[in-house]
Amino acid sequence: MIYLIGKSEISVTILLAVFLFFLTDCRAFTLSKNDRIVFFGDSITELAVKPNGYISLIRQALDQNKKTKNVEAIGAGISGHKVPDLLARLHRDVLSQNPTIVFIYIGINDVWHAALPGHFGTPPDEYKAGLISLVEQMKNRGIRVILCTPTTIGEKTDGANSLDSKLDEYAAIVRTVAQTEQIELCDLRTIFINYLKQNNPQNIEEGILTCDGVHLSDRGNQLVADTMLKMLRR
Repeated sequence: MIYLIGKSEISVTILLAVFLFFLTDCRAFTLSKNDRIVFFGDSITELAVKPNGYISLIRQALDQNKKTKNVEAIGAGISGHKVPDLLARLHRDVLSQNPTIVFIYIGINDVWHAALPGHFGTPPDEYKAGLISLVEQMKNRGIRVILCTPTTIGEKTDGANSLDSKLDEYAAIVRTVAQTEQIELCDLRTIFINYLKQNNPQNIEEGILTCDGVHLSDRGNQLVADTMLKMLRR
């Protein structure tokens, strides 16, 4: 079908493409040019500033439009860290940056380290209390806080990963805190589980969204980046 506008012929396909472009553009850039985004977490976030990491991918997406090219995306991840570690360095690594938005992506080590010899995890009640403290300190400064559920410790889809039930427990804590604190939830665990159900037919333990069951592969980084960008479009 062809529509005639003056002397120009514009197909429905082109009209639809233009409409979708402007729709996507409007959704993509609700950020202010003065926004500063901090990504607060553990080694998954520490590695995310590398070229194919999710923070780098988010930076690239923001840089592609003049409205958001000045938005800062700052990594604040340290390997091995848990909720108590984030509390200890909140002022130094996050609040001192004067962020307007903070993604908190923590919980893997709080669960995983409890199962590793010579390491200690974080008990559920301490994990919850720590998250609440982090969130409330940021909210008191007017920061938009986005709380992420921990993703995976093993990629099997049949519940055979040894820490699945524990990780589900901690993800449920994150959801509860987000609801009670009335902040946004980025439910990465649910998104990862659903992706793996569709894309892990051989039920392998690693190599799809992670390189070792925990740390993100290129696909995993892209999935996290895409999910977080959707949050930033709200």
